[in-house]
Amino acid sequence: MLLRPTDENGDILPVLRYESLLSGAEAVAKLAGYRLELLTGDWWENSKWGCDVLEMMRESRLTEADRETLASYLTTYIRGTPGVQEVTDTAVSAEGREFSFACTVLTADGEAGLEFTMTS
Repeated sequence: MLLRPTDENGDILPVLRYESLLSGAEAVAKLAGYRLELLTGDWWENSKWGCDVLEMMRESRLTEADRETLASYLTTYIRGTPGVQEVTDTAVSAEGREFSFACTVLTADGEAGLEFTMTS
């Protein structure tokens, strides 16, 4: 898998050399991150696609049980990303209206870290 690199704002950067493309575990983790950022209803072509985490956070305050439910949902969602073989080392934190999730994504090419933060 090859992906174009992005800047800190998520804007796609121009690729002047083949070596600038993301590949391997890094590319798979980046794709999983892109999928997490696509919220349900955001994509005009299929409004049912996307991550439901924001809707889940709006339903109630973040209790310990909610954190575990969100972590389980995100782990399952990430496993649905092409190239992901397993998700390990998950960590969840919530402070106020901010929810953070971190994990390690295992691929055929190795492993890469993934972090996701959402504010409702």
